[in-house]
This record gives sequence, structure tokens and C-alpha cells, in this order.
Amino acid sequence: MEISEGVWPAVVLGGLPLLGLLFWWWNELRYVLPLKLQRSATGAKLPPGHMGFPFIGELLTFLWYFKFLCRPDEFINAKRAKYGDGVGMYRTHLFGSPSIITCFPAVNKFVFQSSDIFTLVWPSNDLLGHKSLFAVHGKSHERLKSYITKVINQPDALRGIALLVQPHMIASLESWTQKGRINAYDEVKKMTLENIGKLFLSLEAGPLLDTIDRLFGGLTDGLRAQPFNIPGSAFHHALQCRKKLEAIFGRELEKKKTQKKELTNDLMDGLMQIKDDKGDKLSDQEVIDNIVSLVVGGYASTSLASMWAIYCLAKYPNVLEKLRDENLAISRNKTGDLITSEDVSKMKYTNMVVEETVRMANSAACIFRLATKEAEYKGYKIPKGWNVILWVRYIHTDPNNFDDPMIFNPDRWNEPAKPGTFQVFGGGTRICAGNMLARMELAILLHHLSTKYKWELRNPNAEVVYLSFPKPADGVDIMFSKI
Repeated sequence: MEISEGVWPAVVLGGLPLLGLLFWWWNELRYVLPLKLQRSATGAKLPPGHMGFPFIGELLTFLWYFKFLCRPDEFINAKRAKYGDGVGMYRTHLFGSPSIITCFPAVNKFVFQSSDIFTLVWPSNDLLGHKSLFAVHGKSHERLKSYITKVINQPDALRGIALLVQPHMIASLESWTQKGRINAYDEVKKMTLENIGKLFLSLEAGPLLDTIDRLFGGLTDGLRAQPFNIPGSAFHHALQCRKKLEAIFGRELEKKKTQKKELTNDLMDGLMQIKDDKGDKLSDQEVIDNIVSLVVGGYASTSLASMWAIYCLAKYPNVLEKLRDENLAISRNKTGDLITSEDVSKMKYTNMVVEETVRMANSAACIFRLATKEAEYKGYKIPKGWNVILWVRYIHTDPNNFDDPMIFNPDRWNEPAKPGTFQVFGGGTRICAGNMLARMELAILLHHLSTKYKWELRNPNAEVVYLSFPKPADGVDIMFSKI
């Protein structure tokens, strides 16, 4: 029987709800239904949640809270309101993979400490390097982390680095006064990269570092983007930036190998000398991957923390006053401008400001792990092959963990944080290898800022944007001058 022309629109329109329903439940049918049909000997079940739409999962919901509403914590609050608190686990599909979100201290600790089950993974290791510290496992990871910790995070190393970074820092702050009005985020990025360039590659300020700065900006913008390698996308642009950085560092590596001069004792030199149990050195690709990944780790997080310190101290003058008093007392006992790592260790209030700054900065909203085999936590199943997204931002902004969490209050660090509630640097065997270096550099910056300079926000009520990293929309536009 033929269907008349006038009936076709009705058939199509009538089928749209069914099509929409299928679209909405597709990921649940694809990923969740097969797992529910499997019998679990222990009765474990998948965490509550919803997998979102085909291919993009809950990306639109994520963008709604992070980009359009600019209320990122509501992404988790909405799940808690809909599905209950449970143990702080929710199923989802984000950044191209079926995933389990974890957002409570105890379950995050379980994941961090089960490194044999949950291996570190970014949305794509193509950006940081498949042979970098972030990507390798087992003995390769132990070898790299042991060396890197020794050269940037141990007391002897910190002692030397403290003196190395300050001339660049002091010169940068002086240049800010000459400009008068500055964009704090742009300026601290430049200052941070100059110090990293010196420490990692023996590079001085100039056109090459400016190019590296621009390329790392493009790369970091792609770290939290949906991993679609499509021209025009943030991820595609990040991959192009990565290729150009790889070429630059490859040329620097060749210079070091062919010039046959004395070692400059920078990080690249050290990586070139590492040997494994058989006496084999790292390949050129391993050296380059680790330089790229370590610059990303130090550059973005240190720049953001420095920017937020400047912002928060301007918003909370009582904190700046106490900080200034402590640091002026240190300066009165010094014969020059430089302070030492030993001085930093004595600056109790300054170090409390550092802890509060990195808590508030939340430079990494989430940390990624991959379940290499099925695991269970308190009656809930984490399937093999799924990502685990540790939502560490929420740990630091949950009122159950910190009183008035959005208030900048260094005095809260007079008492230790509740167990497991401070996860800025990750945890377990994968805890950030440069966590003490990051703290020390920020403390040194706070010393020089508070003792010699004053600044004022031009837009104290600027909106905060959260992608790809949290910062005021104006990049912290300030008037800057000497005291």
C-alpha cells in the first residue's frame, strides 16, 4: 500500500522523538548494557550517571557549566543532586572515552595509590609524548622520576635553583614598573618561561623563547580539548604546536651533541646522560618528550599560580600586609636582594599563602588515569579500559573539605588540611616531581613582590573563565609600581 504525500511529514515528525530517544541512550546501550548483562561474583555495579550522546558524550554539559555558566563546580553538584553522593563516583563519557568520575577524597586516594591498576594517561599522549615521564611506566618511570626529582626537587638542587631564578625574576619585576600597566598573566608567563628556558635548556630571553612561549600556549590550550584531530580544532592546533616544539628542541639537542663543549648542567644535558641498567642512554625522542612534558608541567601551573597570587593579594589587602611584614623582617637581615631556600623554609606565613594560592588556583581541574584491569571500590565497578577522571578541583572547593572554600584565607593552614583533601600535586607514586620547586619559586616571587612593589586591579570584578585554565577574563590587568 502506498503512503500518500501528505502522510510523509507526519511519519517523519512522529519518528523524531524515537530518533531523539535512541540518540540520548546510544552510549548507555553501547557501553553500559553489556556490562550490566555480565554477572558480577561480588555483586558490584556501575556507578550512577549517564553517558551522554554518541561520540561527544557529556561534552555539551561540561561546556555548559565550564564555559557558558562559568560555574564549574555545578557540573559535579548537579550529579550529586541527581544521583546522590554515594562514594563520589559517577559514570560518564568525556574527552573521547567512557569514564568514571571520582570527586571525594577517599576514592581519589584509592585510585592514586593503586598505580598497578590505574596508569596515568592524558586525553592524548600525542601532546606530551609517548616516552615522557607522564606516559612511561615501571622501571622507565622510576629511572626518570628519580633523576628529575634529584635535579629539581631535592634540598641541594633547590638551593642552587633559588639563586638561579632570582636575577630573571628581579629584572622582570623592575620592567613591570617601567610599563606601569601590565597584564599579569602575560608577564608571569614570560618570566616563568625565561627561568625554565635557563634551567632546562640554558636558553636566554630572545626571539626563540618568544616562539617557544607562543607554541606552548597553543599546546596547553589543547590539553583539555576534545581529542578530535580536525583542522580548526584546539586539539589539532595543539598537535601542530607540538610538532614545531619537537623540531626546535631537536635542533637544540643536536647542538649539544655536536659542539662538544662542557656540559651546561641544564636539564637537557642531564637527560642526555641518564643510563639504564644495561648502560644505554635515553634516545633523542625520549629526551625531547621529557623536555616538552616537563616544560608543560612547570610552565602552565607556575604561571597560573603566580597570576592568582597577584590577583588574590590585591583582593585581600589584609593578607598582603601580613605577608609584607614577614618578608620585610627577612630582608632586614640580608645584605643583598637575593634570598636562599633556607630563608624560604623559615617564612611560615609566606608558605601558608603559597598553599592557599595553589589550592585556589586549581590549575588542573582533573587528573586522568586508565583502568588497565577491572577494579571495585565499595561495591562499585570500574571497568577495564575506561578512563578514571579524578576531579581534584572539586576536592578543593567542596565546603565539606574546606570552610568557605572560595575565600582566600591562608590562616586556614595553621591547621593541617583534612586527610586527602589537598591533591593539587596529585598523589601516590605519580605525585608531581617538581612540587617543592613550584612552592619555592612562588614563595620567592611573593617575597620580592611584597617587599618592593604595590599594585591595583583595574577590573576587580572581572569574570573568571575556566577553559582551558581558570583565570580572570582580563588576564589580571593591573597598575604596578614601586612602593
